[in-house]
Formats: sequence, structure tokens, C-alpha cells
Amino acid sequence: MNFKKVMLLLVISSVLVLAACGADDDATNDDATNDKDINYSEAVDYTIIGIEPGAGITVTTERAIDQEEGYESLAGWNLEQPSTTAMVTELEAAIADEEPIIVTGWNPHWKFAQFPDLKYLDDPKGIYGEAENIETLARQGFEEDNPEAFKLIEQFYWDVEDMEDIMYESSETGEDIDDVARQWVEDNQDQVSEWIEGVEEGNGEEVEIVSTPWDSERASSGVLAAVLEEHGFDVTVTPVDVAVVFESIANGDGDATVAAWLPFTHADFYESVEDDVVHLGANLEGAKIGLVVPEYMGIDSIEDLEPAE
Repeated sequence: MNFKKVMLLLVISSVLVLAACGADDDATNDDATNDKDINYSEAVDYTIIGIEPGAGITVTTERAIDQEEGYESLAGWNLEQPSTTAMVTELEAAIADEEPIIVTGWNPHWKFAQFPDLKYLDDPKGIYGEAENIETLARQGFEEDNPEAFKLIEQFYWDVEDMEDIMYESSETGEDIDDVARQWVEDNQDQVSEWIEGVEEGNGEEVEIVSTPWDSERASSGVLAAVLEEHGFDVTVTPVDVAVVFESIANGDGDATVAAWLPFTHADFYESVEDDVVHLGANLEGAKIGLVVPEYMGIDSIEDLEPAE
């Protein structure tokens, strides 16, 4: 092969390589442009998938949509309020197909263990608040009536990861969350020993813990009930609507709750009974609520959304 032919082949090869690279770049740029141009508000039909009516995050999301105090970007949006289970089912289906979805979210919750690429949308107006605590409340007179149980409940404290481990195991295995909670107590006696330090054994005294039916509160109430029972108390856990939790403690119908999300999520409920309950402090720190989307969605803030009107 002579020199001219060799040079011609080299030139043709170079042109083909450059053309291929240019095509790849164009495809990449097109993908980026397409992703940037997606109207995620329209893609989710201006709908947020929430949970049960009356839940703290439901009330807060209604406030975020409300045009007097909420976001202009959420004007005309719809908040669906199915069960928590239904919300998670829709989230799982959307992630499996990499489809857009916006849900109400909170930590602790096992979905963050199952789907580590979930993210909270920024909340510039602070409607959902910063990280908060789950607090313990007791009825007035409980300490005098049952001082040992009161002391144990007051000393109950654990971490977000502890609660999420119980919820995730229950969701993965199908085992009842109360059974998983009891097993957790057996497996974490070092931590339990801190809660029962200085507490005398009970003698069958009755204790009623009022809670909500959500997995996070079922986990904490289940663990606390198991520890109290191991220590000689007769425990009943009563699941009710969140508003009734506060009313029950204020009215003395229940002895204690470990389900108060403060200072933001349940602020309205707490303020209505603040003078009628005993506040024992946080049993878990670092809780959070907000609007949640999968990482593959190209939005980062509630203000990236667009009004439906």
C-alpha cells in the first residue's frame, strides 16, 4: 500500500471517530436537555401522594399547598390521602419504572433503608420545619400514681437507626412489628439496662400507652411495652388518631405517649393541651418530615415545581 493510500485511510478513520464522538456528545447533550426540560409538575399530574387524613405531615402539607401561607409553586395541587401502605406501594412501583413521583416523607421510616436514593425537596419557607424530636408526654398525676413506671418511661431514649431497623425488618420479613420490637429488646439488653436503671420491679400495675397506628410509633410503643412488661407492669398499647393521642393524655384517659413529634409536626395538637400534660422530653432526636422524591428526578426544591393554575 503506497503512502497516499495510507494517509487517506488515516484521514477517513479520524473523520469517522470524530463523527462518532460528536454523535455521543449530541446524545448526551440531548439527554441533559430532555431531563432539564421535563415538566415534573405535569408528569405527576400536580399531585402529591400523602398518607392518612389528620396525620401531622398531612396537615403540614395542606398548609404548604394553601395559598395564604404556602408555596405559589403548589397552587392548585392535589394531596391524595390514602393509607401509609398505599403510599409506599405507589412509591415502590414508581421507582421500579423510574417514573416521577412526589410523596410525603418522614424519618424514621423504613422506606429510606429500602430506597437509599430518596431525597427531601428543599423547603425554603420552612413550613416543614427543621429536624425535630419525638417527645414523651404523660398525664398529670401519673408520677404520683405509678412512680416506677413513670421513671422508666422518662428514661426511654433511642436513635433513628434503632427505630428504622425494626420497621425495615418487619416490612422485609412480614413479621408483626410488635414481635420484631420484642426481639429487638431481647437483642439490646445493654441499651435496655439504661432505661431500667434505678427502677424498682413492678407488681402488675397497669400502664396504658397511647399511640398512633403508624409503624414508627408502633415500633417505639412496642419496645417500651416489652420493657415495661419485663419489669413487672401490665401494659396496654392503645392506637388512636393523632389528635386523640394528645386529648387522651390531657384528659387522663391514657398514662403516657412516646408519639409526639415536636416542635413542628404536632405543634397545633400540643399547644392545645400544653398546660394539661407533663412533658418528659425527647425519646428520639433527628426526626424529619417533608416532600420526598427519588434522586433521578431533576428537581431539588419545592420552588422548582409549577402551579397547576
